[in-house]
Parts: sequence; structure tokens; C-alpha cells
Amino acid sequence: MTERRTKADWAQQINELVDVRYPEVERIVLVMDNLNTHIPASLYEAFEPAEARRLAEKLEIHYTPKHASWLNMVEIELSVLSRQCLDRRVPDFETLRAEVEAWQERRDAAGDKIDWRFNTEDARLKLKRLYPSFQE
Repeated sequence: MTERRTKADWAQQINELVDVRYPEVERIVLVMDNLNTHIPASLYEAFEPAEARRLAEKLEIHYTPKHASWLNMVEIELSVLSRQCLDRRVPDFETLRAEVEAWQERRDAAGDKIDWRFNTEDARLKLKRLYPSFQE
């Protein structure tokens, strides 16, 4: 969690992901939204070219569709966060960060997850106009 969502902020998060959280892995697969800062070019704006390239080569980026069920899942998760953790005034950013991290650790430890019920069959019916039509 950062105060802003700039290219430099994203690049710093990637640097931490590669060098601090997963330094031993060969490749990191990221599934990300299409925010304009979430691009390898952001690394080149934040770091020297050799360092940016090193970081970028560790990543395998998959962008999610702009209109997909993952957005609904994120909204549900944020709603749970709001109800369970942010249902009061938080005095400053550091307190907010600590509260959210503690909430996330408890949620992860408990194995809590979203029970997503929108399945492939439902999608085919609801999004029929997006699927190709084959004539026999």
C-alpha cells in the first residue's frame, strides 16, 4: 500500500517483490490490472537501464481483461476490508498501513477467501453476445 499510484511507486514495489520477497525464484508470474503505471517501461523511468532490464526479465506479466469478474472479486474483498477493518476514522497513513497489514495477515491465516459463484456456464449465458456464433 502506498500513498500514490505512480510509475515510480509501482517500480519500487516490483523491486521489493524481486529482490526482497522472492529473490530465489527464476520467474515471477504477475496477474495485474491494466493501470497505466503497471508496465515494464515504468521500471526504466525509475532505475538505470541495466537494473530495469534485470527486474523486467524476472517478470511474466499477464494483464486481466478490462471488464471481467476479477473486478467484482476485488470489489468484494475491498468491501470486506472496509467493513472489518476500516469502519472508523484512521488518524494517519502509518496506522492505516499497520491496520490493513494486520487484517490481511489474519485473513490469510484463517484461509478466508471469496466464494465466487459466477461460473463458466453463467458467463456463457450472460455474455452470449461476446461469444462467436458458429453456423452448422
